[in-house]
Amino acid sequence: MNARIMQKNAAAAEQSNHLAHLAPKMTDAARPGRTSQAEQAALAKRLRHGDRAAAEELVEWYYDRIYLFMRAMGHDSQISEDLTQEAFMKAWYHIGQLRSGKALTGWLFRIASNVSRLHWRKHKHESHVHGEGAEPVAGGADGLTHAGEREQFAWLHQEIAQLPWKLRQAIVLHYLDQLTIAEAAQAAQVRPGTLKSRLNRGLEALRKHIVDE
Repeated sequence: MNARIMQKNAAAAEQSNHLAHLAPKMTDAARPGRTSQAEQAALAKRLRHGDRAAAEELVEWYYDRIYLFMRAMGHDSQISEDLTQEAFMKAWYHIGQLRSGKALTGWLFRIASNVSRLHWRKHKHESHVHGEGAEPVAGGADGLTHAGEREQFAWLHQEIAQLPWKLRQAIVLHYLDQLTIAEAAQAAQVRPGTLKSRLNRGLEALRKHIVDE
C-alpha cells in the first residue's frame, strides 16, 4: 500500500468531527460518504486479487472514518495518524482474511480496533486525551456557536474516554461512526447481542457521569 497515499491531511477529518455524529441514526443509504454493499463487494473482490489501485481506493473511502475512530478512542492527533496508517498496512498485509464484500466495513474496523487496543495495552499507564484541539473558534455569533459545539463535543469525548475499553469501543463504533449493530459486532468480534449489552452499559455509565456532574 503506497505510503504517500496514506499521508492524508488529518485536519480535514478533525473539521468534520462535530456534533452531527450524535444526530439520530440514518439508514446506510442515507449516510453521506457511505458506500453501498455492492460497492464494498466490488472493492473487496479487487482487494483480494491484490489490486493496488483498490488499496488506494480503500484508503480514500475509509481514511477519515478510521482516523476519527482513533481520535474518539482517546488517542491524540499524531498517534491517531500513526495508528490509522498502521491499520491500513495491517489490512493490506492480511487481505487474504477478507472473505465477504458485505463484511468490508466491519472487517476494517476490527483491524483498527485491534490496533487501538494493542496501543492502549502497551501504554496503559498513560492518560487519555481530553478535548485536544477544542480551542474556541473566531467569527462573531456563528463562531461562538461553533465554539460551543466543539466544547460540547470535546466534553463528550472526555466522558467516553473514561469508559472501560470494551464499552468505549461499542459506543464509538455504533453511535459516533454509525456502524450498524452487525458491523459493530463484527468489528468488536462479539455477537450482536453482546454488542447491544455493551452499548446499554456504556450509555448507562455515561448517564451516571452526567448526573454526578
